[in-house]
Amino acid sequence: DMSWGRISHPSEVVKIGDKVRVKVLNYDKERGRISLGLKQLQSYPWEGVADRFAVGTRIEGRVVSITDYGAFVEIEEGVEGLIHISEMSWTQHVRHPSKIVNIGDMVETVVLRVDQENEKISLGLKQTQPDPWETLDERYPVGTRLVGKIRNITNFGVFVEIEPGIDGLVHISDLSWTRRVKHPSEVAKKSDEMPVVVLNIDKEQRRISLSHKHCQDNPWEMLEQQYQPGVETVGTVAEITDKGLVVDLEGDVEGFVPISQVGIDDVRDLAEHFRAGEDLNMEVLEFDREQKRIVLSIRRYYERKSEDEIAEYLTAHAPRPVTIGEAVEGEADEKTEDASEEPVSDDSETSKESADEAPVEAASEEPVSDEPSEEPEKSKDSEENA
Repeated sequence: DMSWGRISHPSEVVKIGDKVRVKVLNYDKERGRISLGLKQLQSYPWEGVADRFAVGTRIEGRVVSITDYGAFVEIEEGVEGLIHISEMSWTQHVRHPSKIVNIGDMVETVVLRVDQENEKISLGLKQTQPDPWETLDERYPVGTRLVGKIRNITNFGVFVEIEPGIDGLVHISDLSWTRRVKHPSEVAKKSDEMPVVVLNIDKEQRRISLSHKHCQDNPWEMLEQQYQPGVETVGTVAEITDKGLVVDLEGDVEGFVPISQVGIDDVRDLAEHFRAGEDLNMEVLEFDREQKRIVLSIRRYYERKSEDEIAEYLTAHAPRPVTIGEAVEGEADEKTEDASEEPVSDDSETSKESADEAPVEAASEEPVSDEPSEEPEKSKDSEENA
């Protein structure tokens, strides 16, 4: 009752020996107490505050208190407003208000909302600066090529910084035209620079879609000429699965030999017949440019070969004991291998949509945080009362 403003000790207002004019607030005869007030003789500061601080007004004030959810700013004696943590930066994910402001700082803010009845004013710090997302599509039109630093790697893609505080996502399907990337860490490393192309900007959702593979021409048109069905080729075993063999082909592209096409009858475990790194003769069975898939056949290749060549192949791939290391590796492959017999296309739209639905914070050091604060609006009001 000494001041409408915030004070921490009575000595800030009065000294021993001062003569003061006060108002009697309460008289308790039984307990022998009289309650007095100093501030009641001054005008109520919240009277007419909506007229003095209209929404959109820029005002300067002093930071008087910091909480986990925001900072309180005194804009005049007895009147404080709250800068909620979500209103502090357009691009940064502010973990605590103290990272942006300190007690005693003079800050310029914009009035966002006034609730005179409940003595609440919502202030914005980021609104004093233009929202960079509003003009992002003008600075980076679709098709723009640039080089950005890798800020974070997730299961579904890579976040690349295109300017301070703004990251874009390179989905796992947009990392390579030809490689079947199981995890982005296979081709990307945090803090490395990556050339990318802007595919799409969603200002409303504050999301940028980028592509690394679009920095090169799509090789599948040329590969189609090289791997026509019926063409004989040589591939190196890259992975052995229970469904077939994944092989590396010329042109930095992968092909797949289904178990039914390895040319060996009654095969139960391919690891007993083949080793990673060995070269195999094959014939192209199918080329699908849209699905980015090459299916190969060893069986078809040897159909037109001599009996001696066939016998040599079967002898070289007769069953053999599987080493402990290969067995462990095979178990790991079984856990990660896709259920389909043929490799899944890189361009799965379904996986892209799933990634888009994933929270940005899951990306972890997130990038950025352009998303609205995790603090629900309802909690703002309850916290302001505190």
